[in-house]
Amino acid sequence: MFISPAYAQAGGGAFGGELMSFLPLILIFVVFWFFLIRPQQKRAKEHREMVQALRRGDQVVTGGGIMGKVTKVIDDNTVQVELAENVRVRVVRGTITDVVSKTEPAASGSGSDSGSDGGSGDKKSLFSFGSKK
Repeated sequence: MFISPAYAQAGGGAFGGELMSFLPLILIFVVFWFFLIRPQQKRAKEHREMVQALRRGDQVVTGGGIMGKVTKVIDDNTVQVELAENVRVRVVRGTITDVVSKTEPAASGSGSDSGSDGGSGDKKSLFSFGSKK
């Protein structure tokens, strides 16, 4: 008359059932890897390379938003930045967030600076605003 408890129990799950229960977790990890972890590691590597490539004359922005020019590379962790005329501060390299303009390395050649404009000598300044000579 009564149903035996053995008939009411579900059968033992196969290996595929256990794998299917972990599949959403694996899928979530893969999505996090490609959309969060990997781009962050790539960005950190680019920042580390940018900071290691700093040299004298580069225009930089610090973590506080202060813009200045690198006047001296003191050691592996510190650079000297000129904020205004005769105002120099020491800055930890890791706090430099961006390099606005890089300086070109010194030309190792004949010493003549013909430039890429064919030597015309008609270079416009950033602040010229269309003034005529």
